[in-house]
This record gives sequence, C-alpha cells and structure tokens, in this order.
Amino acid sequence: MNKLRLVFSLPFLFSSVVWSGYLESDQDVLIPQEWAHVDRVGPTEELELTFALKQQNVHLLEEKLRLVSDPDSVQYGKHLSLEEVASLVRPSDLTEKVVHRWLQSHGITNCLTIRTQDFLQCTMTAETAERLLPGSRFHRYMRDGHYLVRSSAPYSVPDDVHHHLDFVGGLHRLPPKGLDLSKKQKSKAGFHLGVTPAVLRTRYNLTSADVGSVQNNSQAVAQFLEQYYHPADLAEFMAMFGGAFQHRSEVDRVVGTQGGGKAGIEASLDVEYIMSTGANISTWVFTNPGRHESQEPFLQWMILLSNMTDLPWVHTISYGDDEDSLSAAYMTRINTEFMKAGVRGISLLFASGDSGAGCRHLGKENTFRPSFPASSPYVTTVGGTSFKNPYKVTYEVTDSISGGGFSNIFKMPDYQTTAVNSYLKTVAASLPPKSYFNTSGRAYPDMAALSDNYWVVINRVPVPWVSGTSASTPVVGGMLSLINDQRFMKGLPALGFLNPRLYKLNGKALFDVTEGCHYGCLDEQVQGQGFCAAPSWDPVTGWGTPNYPALLAVLLSD
Repeated sequence: MNKLRLVFSLPFLFSSVVWSGYLESDQDVLIPQEWAHVDRVGPTEELELTFALKQQNVHLLEEKLRLVSDPDSVQYGKHLSLEEVASLVRPSDLTEKVVHRWLQSHGITNCLTIRTQDFLQCTMTAETAERLLPGSRFHRYMRDGHYLVRSSAPYSVPDDVHHHLDFVGGLHRLPPKGLDLSKKQKSKAGFHLGVTPAVLRTRYNLTSADVGSVQNNSQAVAQFLEQYYHPADLAEFMAMFGGAFQHRSEVDRVVGTQGGGKAGIEASLDVEYIMSTGANISTWVFTNPGRHESQEPFLQWMILLSNMTDLPWVHTISYGDDEDSLSAAYMTRINTEFMKAGVRGISLLFASGDSGAGCRHLGKENTFRPSFPASSPYVTTVGGTSFKNPYKVTYEVTDSISGGGFSNIFKMPDYQTTAVNSYLKTVAASLPPKSYFNTSGRAYPDMAALSDNYWVVINRVPVPWVSGTSASTPVVGGMLSLINDQRFMKGLPALGFLNPRLYKLNGKALFDVTEGCHYGCLDEQVQGQGFCAAPSWDPVTGWGTPNYPALLAVLLSD
C-alpha cells in the first residue's frame, strides 16, 4: 500500500466545458482583493498538485450508504471497512493508465497515491505544471501574512484525459476568510448569562453521569484556515468549567502539525465544547500541517479520511463556502468523499454558517446564497439558536445568523422530502418569493443547538460572547459521541450517517424551535429577512435542538 505524504493542494473550482478537444474553465479566475499579488513563481520552483481520478460504482456507493443508514433496512449498521470501500470505488485500470501515461509524458514521476487510489499527489516544477496544464500561470499571493501559490488564468487538459479526472487541485481555489465569532460582543455584552458547559448540560438534560466510558469510542474536530488550539487553554477551560462532570483535559491525538503563535477562537471553541458535551471521550484534532503554498487544508482532510483505516466515529467541522463559488463537479466529488465516510459508520457534522439565508446580488435581482458543505445531502448540518430570555436557561428561539436554505445544486434527498414539503405547504403564505430559492433543492440545516454567547478560554484568558454555528456543531457532535458510547456498550454499531434516521424520528426527542427568523437579502422584496422557524422541520433550525435523554432512548432502540 502506498503511503500518503502529507502534502495536498487546492481543488479546481470552476465549471467546465470542452473546447477543441480540451477541458477548460468557462469562468475567469478572480483573485479576491484581500489577496495581494507578490510575484510570478519561478520556473524551477516546486508545486504540489492533486489529481482527483474518476471513481467507479458511485451509484452503488450511494445505494450502500442508503441501506446501512436506514433503520428499516436489514443492512442497517452493517458498515464497510476502508478496504471494502476502496474495492468499490477505485478507478478503473483504463483511468489509471491514461492519467499515469499523461503525467509521465511530461516527465512527472514523483507521485503518491492513497489507499482508495482515487487521488494522486504529484510534485513538479512550475514550468512543468504550466506545460502540463496549458493556460495556467502561477503567481504568489499574500493575505494576513500567509502566502499561497495559484494560477491567475484558466487551464486546460487534453480531451482524452479529462474524461478520467474530476478536477486538478492546486491552481485556483483560495480559502474563504474565517468568521468573526465575536462579532456580537459589543451588542450583547452584559445582557446574557453566557453559555458554558453547565448551561448546556442543564438545557439539554445531561447529568453528571452522562460521560463516556468505553475504550473504542472517539470523536474529532478539524481545523482549517491557520486555526490552532493550545493545550494549556483546554486545561484551563476544563479547570474552570468542567468541575461538575468527569472529563478529559487533553487531546489524545493531533493529526498534522500544530502551528505556533496565538490560539484561534474557532479552534479553541471546537475543542473545548466537543469535549464538554462529549465528556471523557477520546478526542482527536485534525490540523493543518505546515502549509505549503499550494495546499488546501479542507481537501487535505478529506483525503486523509480515505487513507486512514482507524478514525474517530464523529467529526465536527466549522467550515464552508458559497455554493456558487464552487464548481458542481468539485462539490459532486466531495459528496462522494462524504459517502465514503458514511458507509464506514462515520458521522460528519457541518456548521450551517453564520449568514442566515445569505444573499447573492445578480444585477437588479437578488437570490439567497446557500453554503457548501452545509448543503450536501450526505452530511448532518447544524444550525443555531438563542435563549428566549437571555437572563436564564429558557426555551430557545432562532439565532438570526443561523445558516439555512435550499441548495441550488443538489436535489432534495428522499429522506427529507416529506418534512420539507410539509414546511413549504404549511408556511406558503409567508415564504420569501420563489425566485429567491430552489424549492426542490437539498434543504438544511437538519438540527440545531445554542450558538449565541459562549465562554471560551483563548491564550489562557476566559473570553465571553463568542457566537456562531461553529459553537452549536461540536455541542451536537459531543452528544452523538455519548450516544455512540452507549450503543457500543450494548454491542450496537456506530450511528454513522444520521439523517435518514433523524428524519424518521419526525421531531421526536428534540426541542422544537418555532420562533424567530434569520437574515436574508437587505432589499425591498424581503427586507433583510430569510426564512422563519415553524413547527416541526424548518430551514433555520431543522428539527430543533437535542433533548439528550430522549434522543439517547430512541437511538438505542436497535
């Protein structure tokens, strides 16, 4: 088995057409203004590109995921090993032959693959890369002291090769800016009790006995965008807020290399709160290994999942980008990577985003702007809520930043059609105009938790008023880890891809959130409002927030 070297690159994220026997981007390469041009990359400088080879049997993989995730299926919980996944999806011999021959014809031989053989990472000079991919021109850019190498122009590949590739990474895609998780600090400071582990355990009915105990359970967070946690912050946080329940004060495994400098708010938040609700459970952190200028950490993390036989059962990720900034081909391939994780019994939870329904300005017309991977049909997406009464633990209402809406790319999956169509019918009179959203698209989020005014320890200092669905996602993830813990004690398999089972619960075991709306376009038509919460499922808070003991009971029923 070929060993994966931890070097990865950015995906090609533009939709494509074939012109004169070549595959070429149909969009200009736009470098955001915050990225300053530094220089042209020298011809002998080394680049690392990722080639996503076409996979086989993707339709069979999707069907297998449906069967192992549907509690009414006789195959429910019969997850596959990584080796079984690899045998199902690995590229055909023809695909491997064509791609390898193409690379070798340009003198490119320094390539490594992974266990599923559907990604290649290759090292070459910039001069060679520009010959391999006609049209590409590599430049160095800088933002906030970080350097990246990207092509300033579209590229092409030969027609006989493009049929065997989903995308080439390392050329165009620039990471989105991180979220300002403390943006509510000024407006709410002094008017909220603040969310701590004790507040979460009270609201969601976790007792001091609700902690992990089995050896074969683990959970993980993934950190991108130069985000790092500090072990000393985690220890300080648990000393301050973890006294009422058994807990761990150290991360068991870091995959990658922690960067130096100050801790990041988002990274600290993720680690401190997944280890507070998922208390006493072994926790991993996937972090960005020393960034090469052509790396993209999210793609790196996805490839790692396909190259490790033993992984945590629950992963929470606070990362996303606008759907319209990504190519359908890229997102479709990433969805396949999510399916590969789901059939192995891994639960992937993504934050729904902090821009409400979002807004895209198209000339004189606006539309809502869905986020990916939140809009993927193959992950569980978590929205956000606030307390109705900010002075005490009360029932929850919508947090106006909670991301949600309808995908413009992916159709509504079967598991949610009844719930979503019921919402659309029930609130039809008060919905935004249909020109703003796709009523037949994958609807999200799937569930929610508190996302408003958290306490976090950062650089040894307790910091209040941290907000965002980056908070609610690890909170839900930790509770799912506790449920896995109890399932393992009964000899049951991991929850895996939760959505088919979650939607069959029809809201049972969750606190329904029925008040409040989230942000939308600030225009005459919708006047800054997106969708609103409603009884049962809605595109702001999903099915609602967890009532832990009730959710544990229904998810231990097999």
